Amino acid sequence: MKIISSVDFDAYWKTQVIKDSDEDADNTVKEIIAAVRKDGDTAVRKYASLFDKSSPEKLEVDFKEALRALDELQKTDPMLLDALETSCLRIKRFSEKQKEQFYDFEYEMDTGLVTGQRVIPIERAAVYIPGGRYPLFSSVLMCLIPAFCAGVQEVILSSPPAQNGLPDKRTLGAAALAAKTTGCQNLRIFAMGGAQAIAALALGTQTVPRADIIAGPGNKYVASAKRILFGEVGIDFIAGPTDVLIINDGNTDIAAADMLGQAEHDVDARARALVPTMEIAEKIKLDINRRLKSLEETNPVCAKNARISLDTGGLIVVYKNKEDAVRIANIIAPEHLELQIKDSESWIPDLKNYGSLFIGVLAAEALGDYSAGINHTLPTQTSARFTGGLSVRHFLKTVTTLRCTQGEGFEKARNAAEIMARAEGLECHALSAACRKNK
Repeated sequence: MKIISSVDFDAYWKTQVIKDSDEDADNTVKEIIAAVRKDGDTAVRKYASLFDKSSPEKLEVDFKEALRALDELQKTDPMLLDALETSCLRIKRFSEKQKEQFYDFEYEMDTGLVTGQRVIPIERAAVYIPGGRYPLFSSVLMCLIPAFCAGVQEVILSSPPAQNGLPDKRTLGAAALAAKTTGCQNLRIFAMGGAQAIAALALGTQTVPRADIIAGPGNKYVASAKRILFGEVGIDFIAGPTDVLIINDGNTDIAAADMLGQAEHDVDARARALVPTMEIAEKIKLDINRRLKSLEETNPVCAKNARISLDTGGLIVVYKNKEDAVRIANIIAPEHLELQIKDSESWIPDLKNYGSLFIGVLAAEALGDYSAGINHTLPTQTSARFTGGLSVRHFLKTVTTLRCTQGEGFEKARNAAEIMARAEGLECHALSAACRKNK
């Protein structure tokens, strides 16, 4: 864990190279994409036999399997099911509220010139959910429910097969619950993982329909496939290692807990804090070490990940004043920004770059990750400078319309278009405008 003053921050930040691609991963993924483009399902099963726990002959999963998984969850872990239901309802409500912000309208720009907007759901959306040691069944809810609430006509869930040829049971159960909660009847599920799944969804195969957009988290091979195939398919964004920035003025135990919560994700995760004094910085460091020792006894795997993450990228910056802290926070542009400070409301207007903002000591990032209703699929690696997190808007197209009738406003626009087109050397564009005069 490194502690520095804000005076040294700019020099430190220049050393933090953000790796937006991995050449070896890209080369492997390009080979996979080419094979899926050529051989479809055969290639998907071939790479599943290499990288997944099984290679099912039938890629599509009967939805009854998801319903069985949901029923089994009810019997074996009712507390988890209750938590998932709470999360489902809140994500649904928040997504519906987001949808209300996107609406059709027409606006008379001038006499004879009526402009408009239509909001149209994507026809077919795909959601990718990783498998692995920690299947992210919470991401099933975060990704599927906004798509359902947007009104997507057909939604596909893809997740790697386990040894029985099916995705993780909790992933399947969460998918069934999301569909049930939203009343969705257009969900299809495929047992596919990795770059081969992204390629199949982007290109289409004999049994996998071609998606219009792919959303959801994944490893570097999944991220590489999404980046390479963007253009042939829409994507939400490229997500890298997760990160948090905590602005804290004395609740050191809470800051330590939240930094560890971020660091346990992955050795490349980044947990950072901004504090006003060296005393607070040292106290957070002590609290982290105390909690780490306890974690090593209860969950050594998480403890190991967290320790490596904090040793290699953990950072506490001691800032001079509020303006100094805001400047650094906007440069870091964190995925998660937590305000554990007095008078946090006064800081909000100047904070511009973050994936999600957690205001006040009680607003734990963990609530955003699971149960508050906001989405946890967020921009990483400073991409919060130009985009927000996954939402209903990713599954909607905002298109424009134009209606014209003869009138002073129309004639002014028509004449301006004719003049501008001719000035650009596009004579046929000018003719197109000119031939509508007095029609």
